[in-house]
Amino acid sequence: MLTLLMLLFSLMGFSGIGVAGTDKPDFEQLKKNYYDAHPGKGSHAAYWEPIPIQKYWNPKDFYKPPKTVQGEFGRAACATCHEASTPGAFHAWKNSVHSNLSAIRNLPDSDVRAYKKQKLAEVEGNLVKQGLLKQGQPLDQVGCIDCHGGVGKEKVNHAENLVMPDRAACGTCHLDEFAEAESEKNQEWPQKQWGKGHPSHAVDWEANVENTIWAAMPEREVAQGCDMCHYQQNKCDGCHTRHSFSAAEARQPEACSTCHNGADHNEFENFMMSKHGTVYQTQGKAKWNFEVPLKDAIAKGGYTAPTCQVCHFEYKGGYSHNLVRKVRWAFNPTPAIADNLGHSWFEDRKQAWVDTCSLCHSASFAKAYLDAADKGTIQALAVEQEAKKVVTQLYDDGLLVGQKTNRPHPPAPEKDAPGGFFQLFWAKGNNPSRVERIHADMWEHDLIKHYKGMFHTNPGGFTYTEGWSELMKDYAEIMDEDTRLREASGKSAAGSKAVAAPASTAKSKEGGSGLSFTGLLLIVLGLGVAYKVFGPFRFKKAETSEQGEESK
Repeated sequence: MLTLLMLLFSLMGFSGIGVAGTDKPDFEQLKKNYYDAHPGKGSHAAYWEPIPIQKYWNPKDFYKPPKTVQGEFGRAACATCHEASTPGAFHAWKNSVHSNLSAIRNLPDSDVRAYKKQKLAEVEGNLVKQGLLKQGQPLDQVGCIDCHGGVGKEKVNHAENLVMPDRAACGTCHLDEFAEAESEKNQEWPQKQWGKGHPSHAVDWEANVENTIWAAMPEREVAQGCDMCHYQQNKCDGCHTRHSFSAAEARQPEACSTCHNGADHNEFENFMMSKHGTVYQTQGKAKWNFEVPLKDAIAKGGYTAPTCQVCHFEYKGGYSHNLVRKVRWAFNPTPAIADNLGHSWFEDRKQAWVDTCSLCHSASFAKAYLDAADKGTIQALAVEQEAKKVVTQLYDDGLLVGQKTNRPHPPAPEKDAPGGFFQLFWAKGNNPSRVERIHADMWEHDLIKHYKGMFHTNPGGFTYTEGWSELMKDYAEIMDEDTRLREASGKSAAGSKAVAAPASTAKSKEGGSGLSFTGLLLIVLGLGVAYKVFGPFRFKKAETSEQGEESK
């Protein structure tokens, strides 16, 4: 079986570049589109100001060169100075591919890294086309100035012209990868479940700055915690750690773990505790060769299970930096997605996932599991949606704790709403109330953990520990709180859609209550009748007995 899988991977023969068509993208147009579409501070700009650290998360808008170092410096001076001042960064660069491109050229064809020779030739071709490198001139090194001053420059004014590299800076050399990553912005959902390009790495900064509570939070130091993941739209070092920029590192699941962990982005935990993750941890770390490109992961790299990258970079046999071509449920399940899974857009993507899983499993197994994951997600969504109706009705009826006395409005531009996203990040008085916070956790955490646990095959996570069991707990608490609040207000629970008791139980309760009253009535009537019928007879019998005794 393994031999067949290896043969399949080898015969696929895709380059891994992944850009549709054979025409090379035009860098200048790509860069223009990138900057024209960049949201900057977003439409809520009036409500927040960046703090100093944010210049590193969005250098395009916020970075300013430090004034502590004055003067103009050349290539050699940069390396000499930073070897002493920032040795960690220096040695990461010194040990990287960037510092010695000649080593790439000298690789034998038998080396699994030999594909980088072709990649280097493509990079040089990109630079020649842009006029940054002469025809036939080899690129010997990518040094500090190339990234922080401009490709090919020999000197940089440290206090005036120093830059922090963004996506476009990396794309100057890595044109195909830049184009692939930017192509995520072209995704459109058929029923407009999400905006164009969302959710994806290519618009994650936009998703940040257009989030009302993120803009509303006065605690900017806390809000920038979102930036530390939502900056992939701005830079490439979230996956390719500076200053080594190692492709082998970026191919390992831990490269994804910084952002894809926790309550609502829990993919890493689910993967690591799945059987896939078990194989990776017990065999992969020691035996697999991560220098091999993803298209050769099984045939030449020795992979015996998928990684995050093998599954999410692959699409119809090719691999690219566009990671959303198979997206179906996206960040979190919603009725608008669940109700449209039969649409061809969703069905085509499901088939693409079946094809991916079929690299190791049978197609029937892959489809059966994906069908089960879909249905399990729909079942969890139904529970959350029922709870949502209850919480919304409490809000509409004005019955939430403190709703009429102690419910401050959230800071602008956020609008008040029951069980809203903002209530995970802001609280004042009784906003949110306990029942709303439970529901916010339910849809933002429990439901997402359940869904992502199912699709990442972590059974303990989606059934009990994090998913379904937690949904049941929160559902029970919301229903209890609904009953308590309504009983306390003297209002019936008609506003909340309660689940009907089983017919047998309801009947026994109704019958028990009715028989109790009827029984009492029959007892009273029976005593009266008994007195009428038996009372005189018993009296005469007693009188006769007494007379008989006297005659003796």
